[in-house]
Amino acid sequence: MEELLRDYLPIVIFIGVCLGIGLALLVSAFILAIRRPDPEKLSAYECGFEAFDDARMKFDVRFYLVAILFIIFDLEVAFLFPWAISLKEVGVFGFWSMMLFLGILTIGFIYEWRKGALEWD
Repeated sequence: MEELLRDYLPIVIFIGVCLGIGLALLVSAFILAIRRPDPEKLSAYECGFEAFDDARMKFDVRFYLVAILFIIFDLEVAFLFPWAISLKEVGVFGFWSMMLFLGILTIGFIYEWRKGALEWD
């Protein structure tokens, strides 16, 4: 048990150093920052004009489709890296199962493309 804890000690030290640096940066920015608020700094800046409607208004479904596409292809990349690293260990079965996975994703992408989910008017 002691050897297992010794193996994880560098990770714990690394996390502690990261937390220390992060907290030091946050605290130093809070202490050293110059605060001179004016109406221009306090105005809305994200869209360029003041909000005129409720925040619970309906969004176009295309925003959700783009978000789903992002999640799908983000997960694809998350699966591809470990698969590429361990390709020798997984062998032919692992290769063809990843090809099946990529084929299904490609069919889904072509379906969305044909349905016009990527078209912006």
